[in-house]
Amino acid sequence: MENMKEPFKGIVSDVRGRAKFYKEDWVSGLCSGIRILAPTTYIFFASALPVIAFGEQISRDTDGSLSSVETLASTAMCGIIHSILGGQPLLILGVAEPTIIMYTYLYNFAKNRDGLGSQLYLAWAGWVCVWTALFLFLLAIFNAGAIINRFTRIAGELFGMLITVLFIQEAIKGVVSEFNVPKEEDPTLEKYKFQWLYANGLLGIIFTFGLLFSSLKIRKARSWLYGTGKLRSFLADYGVPLMVVVWTALSFSVPNDLPSGVPRRLFAPLAWESTSLHHWTVIKDMVKVPGAYIFGAIIPALMIAGLYFFDHSVASQLAQQKEFNLKKPSAYHYDLLLLGFMFQTLLCGLIGLPPSNGVLPQSPMHTKSLAVLKKQLIRRKMMKSAKESIRKKASNSEIYGNLQAVFIEMDNTPESSPSVAKELKDLKEAVLRSEEKNEGFDPEKHIDAYLPVRVKEQRVSNLLQSLMVGASVFAMPLIKKIPTSVLWGYFAYMAIDSLPGNQFWERMLFIIVSPNRRFKVLEGEHASFVETVPMRGIVSFTVLQCVYLLVCFGVTWIPIAGILFPLLFFVLITIRQYVLPKLFNPHHLRELDAAEYEEIAAAPRLSFSLSLKSIGKIVVGSNPRNNLFASRGEVGSREMGDGEILDDLTTSRGELKIRTVSFSEERHPQDIIPGACIFAAIIPALAQQKEFNLKKPSAYRYHLLLLGFMVFSSLFFFFFFNFSPIHENSSLALNLII
Repeated sequence: MENMKEPFKGIVSDVRGRAKFYKEDWVSGLCSGIRILAPTTYIFFASALPVIAFGEQISRDTDGSLSSVETLASTAMCGIIHSILGGQPLLILGVAEPTIIMYTYLYNFAKNRDGLGSQLYLAWAGWVCVWTALFLFLLAIFNAGAIINRFTRIAGELFGMLITVLFIQEAIKGVVSEFNVPKEEDPTLEKYKFQWLYANGLLGIIFTFGLLFSSLKIRKARSWLYGTGKLRSFLADYGVPLMVVVWTALSFSVPNDLPSGVPRRLFAPLAWESTSLHHWTVIKDMVKVPGAYIFGAIIPALMIAGLYFFDHSVASQLAQQKEFNLKKPSAYHYDLLLLGFMFQTLLCGLIGLPPSNGVLPQSPMHTKSLAVLKKQLIRRKMMKSAKESIRKKASNSEIYGNLQAVFIEMDNTPESSPSVAKELKDLKEAVLRSEEKNEGFDPEKHIDAYLPVRVKEQRVSNLLQSLMVGASVFAMPLIKKIPTSVLWGYFAYMAIDSLPGNQFWERMLFIIVSPNRRFKVLEGEHASFVETVPMRGIVSFTVLQCVYLLVCFGVTWIPIAGILFPLLFFVLITIRQYVLPKLFNPHHLRELDAAEYEEIAAAPRLSFSLSLKSIGKIVVGSNPRNNLFASRGEVGSREMGDGEILDDLTTSRGELKIRTVSFSEERHPQDIIPGACIFAAIIPALAQQKEFNLKKPSAYRYHLLLLGFMVFSSLFFFFFFNFSPIHENSSLALNLII
């Protein structure tokens, strides 16, 4: 409340803080040269694909009133404005799912209303944007950005999970629609006959799940065992758009006797067609909207303003997390002013485009990509300095001094700055510790592990990616080749890809883990609450979130009142501040609703004995972290079945993964024996390995003797029947055999 007594204070502070860095923002970006194209291209694909998918969604939900042309144009225009005039240039703007949801509600309200209808839908939406811009303007003036910290993890994760559920819902609705005739289409057309609709639906399922599974797989390419590092990084960064291209190409491999329109493809007018050009004159239709609806637009405008305030501020927060070590100040209040009143929301509404705001996860992805760029430059120079110092047999203290000098030079930071000592603290301790232990300094090990994150803060990459999105508007003839089912698969991919790292989702999975299997959670990377909060508290908090999520999702299904769903997230502020502290232990609540994602490294795995006597007696162990669940009365012992242990410790052919002989041992030629003897010796050996603790003795010599007798008998009969005169008399040969 104190901040409201000093209007414009936040805006003035933001402008002063960022103005002195404005020239440097452009110079540093331009000086990066061609290297800036890597993060630019990366974030372009991360921005353009969702916007195209949202365009197809809003086209279907608004009966073609808006399409991918408008979503791309809005994203490009707002991105260009923000990259030039915005306070935080690392923030990426785009049309997001909440905007699509709100514009769908506006259309469903307007299409059947006298005085509005679908003809004045965009004009009325323009008035909604005018009011939204005014409310955002007031929020910026009275320093509302200062209260963004009131939206804690519980609100952010609930909002993210709601968007995930809506993505999955959209994917399911899209796949089902592949079996139906689209609205306002002639059902008598050849492609809408039953057999072709059925074929279109089956192809839709193939393309949807094909895109989903291949994208999820290729997204993890960095952890693959195969291929070079550069190839794996390329596939991880650009694999998803590559999969869209691949599945689009596969859609043209269907038989030629299928009618045109099977499989169904993205529908959107071209940017130069009249259906697209009429949006630029929507402002002329705004005067035709009745006065009652103009003032009625205040209600949805309040919801959209609150939604944009929350979404835009959270995206800006995540784009400039403290772990990125950004040197330039934030500009929450000024960016909120720019989003609303000055250009973006107001301008989009007046020209009939859906507004853009800060988007996730593209904003932190943009910062991360630039962090890699700057870190690579510093790393290369520091590695060169370290190797040169080692050649000169310098001490570890001298090596660190040289590394610090390189860091200061590359980062343009004054040597007396306290931030240098703070950021290089971990690297200094690691280098000097290795000297105390008489260990050699390893540049690869120490520099890669302890080099602080540095970000190239500039405006060029945001401007270039926005221009590329704008150029995509004129590539609509190519974009229209994408099957709609591929986009439904992309919606499913966005939903599933957003789940890792969401503690709400991780807690839902954790509470359904069998009590005697929870030790496995400690054997992997896990959130801190697993070790600090009792199971009862975790379950209660998660159930509360699930109920609230269901309420939010249920509200979105209400035909008109669904537009009020953002209100529930502001009510959550009051619940978090006054209700939850009375229901949960304060310490536990801080852990479950922590401001940061604190993760604990995996506990050492228990070394299992392969004695079958001990398999059934495996207990939690002596490690305190392994005994955590037992000490809380939540687990009695580890449940490790015989089959699971043996599956983990044997190869597919039954060989135990225990090596007692070094692979580097010399193999002598005299060790080579005939193939039959190898099998005769190895197969019984694998069947009675000593780790199985068999009680009865082996019979290797007897097996070899039996094998020799069988071989001798086979050779005898072979030569007897093929080279003896008796083989000519088949009846006599038969009698001899009998």
